[in-house]
Amino acid sequence: MDLGARVTLVDSLIPEYGGNLFNIAGLEDHVQVNISDVRDQHSMRYLVQGQDYLFNLAGQTSHMDSMEDPGTDLEINCRAQLSILEACRRYNPRIKVVFASTRQIYGKPDYLPVDEKHLLRPVDVNGINKMAGEWYHILYNNVYELRACALRLTNTIGPRMRIKDARQTFLGVWVRLLLEGKTFEVWGGEQLRDFTYVDDVVDAFLLAAASEEANGEVFNLGCERVIGLKALADLLVEVNGGGRYEIRSFPPERKRIDIGDYYADYSRIRSVLEWEPKVSLREGLARTVAFFRDNLAHYL
Repeated sequence: MDLGARVTLVDSLIPEYGGNLFNIAGLEDHVQVNISDVRDQHSMRYLVQGQDYLFNLAGQTSHMDSMEDPGTDLEINCRAQLSILEACRRYNPRIKVVFASTRQIYGKPDYLPVDEKHLLRPVDVNGINKMAGEWYHILYNNVYELRACALRLTNTIGPRMRIKDARQTFLGVWVRLLLEGKTFEVWGGEQLRDFTYVDDVVDAFLLAAASEEANGEVFNLGCERVIGLKALADLLVEVNGGGRYEIRSFPPERKRIDIGDYYADYSRIRSVLEWEPKVSLREGLARTVAFFRDNLAHYL
């Protein structure tokens, strides 16, 4: 909006998938909201027409849900992605598409940090379907000249993320329990992770959309600071000014699909698009906790 854009938001508002109208509180007069499901081909045909850019963040993000209900994950993360691309190809071939992919498609890393040349070896249904969705975008770029690229996101944190359960990120559950004065659980504790603050992710999407060099490419996002989960819990408690947690073993159903240590080499997007994260992990956590302290009731 600050760039003079006319923004249309498309969301199914299915409760399990994180849509929340409070996320646009104060912006209602500046954006158009269309409550549609990406699985509805007729809606997608209409919605893509006349648009210059499509930021495709539509997806089912829960790894556990994908294992318990693989059919739905397939419909949303794979079949619907193909339908979106077909709608663009047929009804708006000049559009530019930036797809939100995920580090989950790498699976358990063979080496660290993980670069874009690493073997793709997902450990769950969600990762397999997201991998297919990503490569549909690259295929349509290469074969049909429908300009598209993909950003492989790591753990995205910040205000408005889902905190009522772990369907999008474990950190959200930590934040909720912390603010409710309850003990949160840290599974394992030694796994290494990287985190990207939401404002930095938005910058990456805008740079990818604006750059013709990004077409047909995939890029990792990441951050400067790599941290173990126990150290992350300590930092979260510190920025909150108090709190408590317990170290627990991984639940068996989670352990089977855990990828171990992961952190990204994001030098490629820094080189090609001149992107790098600006918000430190400490600052990102502090902003996140402050937001939910003031707005917790809207996210429960």
